[in-house]
Amino acid sequence: MIIKSSSLTIALALALAASAHAKPPAAASNEAATARHLASLIAGEPKSAELTLFFSQMPKGGDLHHHYSGAIYAEQYVDWVDKQGFCVYKSSYRIETNKETVAKERDKPALERSCLSSGEILADDFTYRELLQRWSSKDFDNHGAIQSPPDRQFFQTFGFFGPVSSNNFNEGLLELKKRAIQEHVGYIETMFKLAPLTPNASFDAKISQAGDDDAALTEAMRAWSGALEQDAAFNKGVADYVTQVGQAHAGVDDERFTMRYQAYVLRLLAPSQVFSSMLSAFKASSQSPLIVGVNIVGQESAPSSMRGYTLHMKMFQFLKTRYPHVKLALHAGELALGDVPPDGLRFHIDQALHLAGANRIGHGIDLAHESNAIGILKTMRERDIPVEINLTSNAFISGIKGDNHPVTLYRKYGVPYVIATDDAGVTRHTLAQEYALFASRYKPSYAEIKKVSYNSLRYAFLPPADKKRLSAQLDERYAAFEAAIAALPAQAVAGARR
Repeated sequence: MIIKSSSLTIALALALAASAHAKPPAAASNEAATARHLASLIAGEPKSAELTLFFSQMPKGGDLHHHYSGAIYAEQYVDWVDKQGFCVYKSSYRIETNKETVAKERDKPALERSCLSSGEILADDFTYRELLQRWSSKDFDNHGAIQSPPDRQFFQTFGFFGPVSSNNFNEGLLELKKRAIQEHVGYIETMFKLAPLTPNASFDAKISQAGDDDAALTEAMRAWSGALEQDAAFNKGVADYVTQVGQAHAGVDDERFTMRYQAYVLRLLAPSQVFSSMLSAFKASSQSPLIVGVNIVGQESAPSSMRGYTLHMKMFQFLKTRYPHVKLALHAGELALGDVPPDGLRFHIDQALHLAGANRIGHGIDLAHESNAIGILKTMRERDIPVEINLTSNAFISGIKGDNHPVTLYRKYGVPYVIATDDAGVTRHTLAQEYALFASRYKPSYAEIKKVSYNSLRYAFLPPADKKRLSAQLDERYAAFEAAIAALPAQAVAGARR
């Protein structure tokens, strides 16, 4: 009798627990109706306009692969030219920042000026359109732009708008917040600002001499990191960086939206600059709850990036032992066949995982070429390490899309993933469009789409309490969205099913 009673008690407890997590009948019905509706939109030839409408309204937990400077549209940067007292050369579309030169230009008669104000750019339709084509991918696909190779077009945009992107941080973040709310995005984790760096010729020489000698490399990093951590100027730079992030963040968080930041390192620089910036980033992340992780950016196929890749991963490995709680979301494997010789495609994701200790992988599009591809998939699945999928970016920069995109492999082998924008201002799209592309190309179930949306909170570099709060908000938003889809006029639903 005691055994039976205990079994009954356990069964009752399990039943109560299950009912506590079960959806109310109406909610379950709405979810099922939404699933049927999405299935009707992707059956056969995808209904692109209706998919765009669907995903524009659908709640999207967050955007985890997001570059601040690349997320702001060129039109916004044009407005900031005057605000900073700069001008833009009509011949090159480069920004002039020297105030004396700008003043001399403004003293000239209007027809003789070679460097234009925001207003003068906007008044000249030809110049304005050409500027947008250089500062973003506008008109690239319809052949209205100067047709440089797409990867060059993409990476060169940052050199054009860079002088204004490093100003007006709070205004820029508030603009991104406004856009996110309009797009039903609750959280953004943005790569915000280059961490401070300190050049050191002696360290560069030691790194060159060390070559493949890991002991010599470790000793060089140990000695210089120790010196930097005792350096007042270096520590002030880190403190100022943390303060600047805090000031830029003013007014960003509220009950509708949350933003956090990744400090980043530029992989194109000399070893001393990369390492000192990396140390700054780790220290800043350990000092500020707003700075939740560290990343490394810059064109991965550039010669300096390729030569220094393994070295950079070893730098991360060294600093990760010093700051084990700092999270890493690393650009790795943003390479396609032909970008570099085949040998360069065989190890980047693997080293980001096994040397650097990445907590998330950004892009990961060279997966199929990696020597340890099956091991990578196994590691990411077993360690619950997600990949950040950026469909528009991968298609534009590298030509990777459709069945050639390794999202097909990540999905097949059970690797968690999130959908993100990368540089939505440069490539001129939205997170909703990324979901629409994904749905139209790969025809996922609504359950998978919804899981991906929640994944962007699950894998965010946030404390558990924040994840719980944002997930609860997302629950409410999905309940409202699914109710709205289920209540669509019968003729609209019937039309979608034809």
